[in-house]
Order: sequence, then structure tokens, then C-alpha cells
Amino acid sequence: MKILVINSGSSSIKYQLFDMVHHTVLTSGIAEKIGEDEGLLTHEIYQSNEHTVKSVKTCTITNHRVGLIRIVDLLLDQADGVIRDILEISAVGHRVVHGGETLHSPTVIDEKVISAIKDNIPLAPLHNPSNLTGIEVAKSIFPHALQVAVFDTAFHQTIPIKAFLYAIPFDMYEKGRIRKYGFHGTSHAYVAERAAEYMGRPKGGLNLITIHLGNGASMAAVKNGECIDTTMGFTPLAGLVMGTRCGDVDPALPFFLAENFGMSLQEINTLLNKESGLKGLCGTNDMREVITKYHQGDSRAKIALDVYSYRIKKYIGAYFAILGSLDCLVFTAGIGENSAYIRNLCCSGLGQLGIEIDSERNSKAGKGVREISSLSSIATILVIPTNEEFKIAEETKKIIELRRQKK
Repeated sequence: MKILVINSGSSSIKYQLFDMVHHTVLTSGIAEKIGEDEGLLTHEIYQSNEHTVKSVKTCTITNHRVGLIRIVDLLLDQADGVIRDILEISAVGHRVVHGGETLHSPTVIDEKVISAIKDNIPLAPLHNPSNLTGIEVAKSIFPHALQVAVFDTAFHQTIPIKAFLYAIPFDMYEKGRIRKYGFHGTSHAYVAERAAEYMGRPKGGLNLITIHLGNGASMAAVKNGECIDTTMGFTPLAGLVMGTRCGDVDPALPFFLAENFGMSLQEINTLLNKESGLKGLCGTNDMREVITKYHQGDSRAKIALDVYSYRIKKYIGAYFAILGSLDCLVFTAGIGENSAYIRNLCCSGLGQLGIEIDSERNSKAGKGVREISSLSSIATILVIPTNEEFKIAEETKKIIELRRQKK
């Protein structure tokens, strides 16, 4: 069973092709700069000995349809192709950013689902239209394949109303659907499952805090396998300090900026989303550069690291309180997986909560799931590489198998 996973952006298509019989990646890549004068196509083939063959070429990619056709051509290439016939692809799994309140689980794409994704465009105006474009193009190129949507917001749909509702007039929720939705749900769901597997326990019997630290960052409190709170909110701007996003701020700040700095709404939006976070505090959104600058004595880099780790530590404490107990703390995504320094900052001083890192374990690099907690730590602390694309493929496979069972 081969499943193609697509993440369609406004000017790009990321893709991975999985052999779900053997749970392996066959190929991956990205078509970039769609609609520009010169597009970029990166294609990587994974071989059985873990060796990869990578090619990068420039070409004209006038629209998403052309981009996906070029990707298919690479998959079918006579010299390096990983499939012989397009019919080998059983299904296409699509990452869709926003499912709102109506689309709360992976689902086969039909006209009702497409209509619902369109209805949620006001909630994700930068992402859902691009996701829809990818769906429409894939349906035309793979008419034989099952099309499945997996939503970034789905894992957070178990959050109770007391956690997702804002204290604003209630009809704003009823009429405008203004509430906390949360994002990175596919990543949080994936690492929660991997944590349960590692610990040899059913996910329904575990309390976890999952920490996704990339350029975008979020946390989730997972009680008995279900998400009960997350740091991102109505948009991905809320919560943790991120690469260029501010995270939690006083809601009155935009009014102050408008009145005292003469900033427009668009300028404020740009400031909070693209010029804040680590970049705003010390001039760079690359955590590796921030840490390097700190070790070189840069005082603003130290401030950035302090603010960044303090916010995470504060949410660990808050989520411990609502969970009641903690079985496992999970770090994932680029920074979470690769920065021992940040992991140590976030967990230092949490011994009273039963959270203690082993410095030697933490400092060792490695692949796969790694345990970095000390022998005296009550909570298990894990580093788990996230794999949102594989999670989408897994969910798509489940739907295929369920449909077969019903026949």
C-alpha cells in the first residue's frame, strides 16, 4: 500500500511517498516558488541502506497543478522512479490546517468536507485556501486514489469548554466561532502515541505534556490519551515565545501600539507574527545563533533564552496542575529534538514536580526515541522526533482498512 502525503502551501507543495506495508519512506521533496519566474524542485529518494539520493533543479512551475505533475513525473522517472504506475498510489493524505469544530477527525474528502473546509477559511485565511488547492489538483491527477484530510486542529478537539472558551461575550463564540483551537495537533498526537509505545503502556492510561519546539512552538496537556489544553489559541500566535511570533501578550497591546506608535492593524499584525519572538528580542530567530551569541557574551541573547525557557517552564507547571500527575514529558521538533541546552533550561528546578533531567543522557545525540530523565525522576522525560507526514499516512491507512472491513 503506497500513500502520498501532501502539504500544499500558497507557493509550495511538500510531499512524501510511503510504503505503508513496510512503514518506510520511499521519497520526499518540495516544489517551491510556484507561480514565480523560476521554480525550485527538490526530490530525495530513500534507499534500503538508509542512503539517500537527492536532486535539486530549477524549472517553471506556473501553478499547483503543474507542480504536482512534475512531482508525479519524478515518482515515475524510468531511471530513479519509485513507482511504475500512478495506480500504485492507493491514497493521498492531505494536511489541512483548520478543521474548525465540524471537522475533528481524519476523514475521506467529499463535497461536504470541501464545503466545510471552505467554511473555515475565515479561521485560517492563509492556509485553508492553499490546502484546498492541493486537494482539487490531487483529485484531478489521482482520480483513482482515496483522498483523505487530516486536520492540524483535530487532536485538540477534546479540549473542554472551560479551557477553549474566551471570556468575551458568548455570542462571539456562537456567531463568530471565536475560541481556542490549537495547532500542531498532528505532531502532538504522533509523539503522544510514540511515548506510550516506548513506555509499554496504553495511551489511554497516561498523562503527558508534549512540547513542540520549532520556529513555531506549542505545548499540549494530554490526560488519559486526550488533549485537555494547548498553548496556541484562536490563531498560532498565542502561547510560547517562538522564532518570530510573540506568544502571549497583553490583549491591549495592539491598541497601545496604534495610539502611541501610529501603527496600522496590518503593521501590528506583521510585528507580532514576523518581527517578534526570538528575532524581536535579540535579532535572530535561529535558536542555534541565539545560543552561540549567548556564549559570546551577548546580553540580549541571554534575555531571549531566559524569556523563552521561562514561558515553557511556566506552562509545564500550569499543565501539571490541570493534569494532577505527570507520567511523561516529551520534547519534539527541531529545537526540542536537537538542543540539549534548551531542554535543560526548561526542566531545571522542577525536581519538586518529579521532573529531573540526566545531564549525560541529555547531552548525547541520537536517533529515534531517547530517554533523558534521571533515575530519580518520577516523570519520564523523552526526546521523540516528530513525523507529521507519517502520522497523516497512518491515519489515511486506517481509513482505507476500515472501508475494506465494511465491504
